[in-house]
Amino acid sequence: MMSDEITLTVIKADVGGYVGHSSMHPALMEEAEERLESAKRGGLLVDFHVTRVGDDLELIMTHREGIDNEEVHRLAWETFEECTAVAKDLKLYGAGQDLLSDAFSGTVKGLGPGVAEMEFEERKAETVLIFMADKTSAGAWNMPLSKMFTDPYNTAGLIISPDMHQGFRFEVHDVLENKRVFFDCPEELYDLYVFIGAPSRYSVKAVYHKETGEIGAVSSTTRLSLIAGRYVGKDDPVCIVRCQSQFPAVGEVLEPFCLPYIVEGWMRGSHHGPLMPVALRESNPSRFDGPPRVVALGFQLANGLLVGPRDMFDDPSFDEARRLCNIIADYLRRHGPFEPHRLPLEEMEYTTMPQVMKRLAGRFEPLED
Repeated sequence: MMSDEITLTVIKADVGGYVGHSSMHPALMEEAEERLESAKRGGLLVDFHVTRVGDDLELIMTHREGIDNEEVHRLAWETFEECTAVAKDLKLYGAGQDLLSDAFSGTVKGLGPGVAEMEFEERKAETVLIFMADKTSAGAWNMPLSKMFTDPYNTAGLIISPDMHQGFRFEVHDVLENKRVFFDCPEELYDLYVFIGAPSRYSVKAVYHKETGEIGAVSSTTRLSLIAGRYVGKDDPVCIVRCQSQFPAVGEVLEPFCLPYIVEGWMRGSHHGPLMPVALRESNPSRFDGPPRVVALGFQLANGLLVGPRDMFDDPSFDEARRLCNIIADYLRRHGPFEPHRLPLEEMEYTTMPQVMKRLAGRFEPLED
């Protein structure tokens, strides 16, 4: 159904790496640009921007069709299919890796690609930041979103802005049992942290202004291994955050990434590592296929047009975070195959671990009392 509101949709997928899992060949982005430009000329899209982080293709689109729109999602799916064909011709690594189905079924949800989208009425000045990560998992946004919208040591507006002082509502998803729960903050802040402090299971899906109900942030919560039943690569999530006025300022939204906090992912999706905030040109994770990277692109929306982007981490004020990230990466790498660098056993069930346990099952003997 057509809407007077604007819908901002970000859909991503890994459809082929260049070289290995480190980056993306320009031919894939050119193919995506052509398909989305055709959709814009045809009136489906208001505007679009094609980009990438590491080996993930990112489609940023505005339209007036609402969330979960079949035509928009089909456009993304068919774009990924065509880019996969290009990747196969070039013999790129992992061509079509995130496309876990042979057929489109209404939306891309449950088919492999990650999705973050929100519908809203544009404000007088509509500022949005789009975060895109590579070599990490869906719960990677839990810590920064909690700091942006609940922590006065990070976000001064929670204390001094009348438009923010009443707090925000968090929508949290249990990705294992496919359930959701809402928390009103600050009054339920400690309850919120009980769950989102375990990002491998609980992910912040969205954040809303508590008084007005307006959406302030939304993220992708897809767990690829849960869809495929095997390890197929990390989820490499995306997140949209609206900024200024009744939401945190741009600087408050970026501030949490000054700490290279630890996330799941890195090599073969089976290790803990620091999340490094980088400029787009540096989003080529190659050291042990990492460390995990995050890129932030900033836009102003004007009647659905994407004015931008600005590369928000292309800033020397994040140099210290990058330096610290490398120190943390050195320290964790020295643990080799041992925890806490390697993920705990319960997170390894989609790797070779079950095969090894099955083969050795008869060699485990009970201990005598």
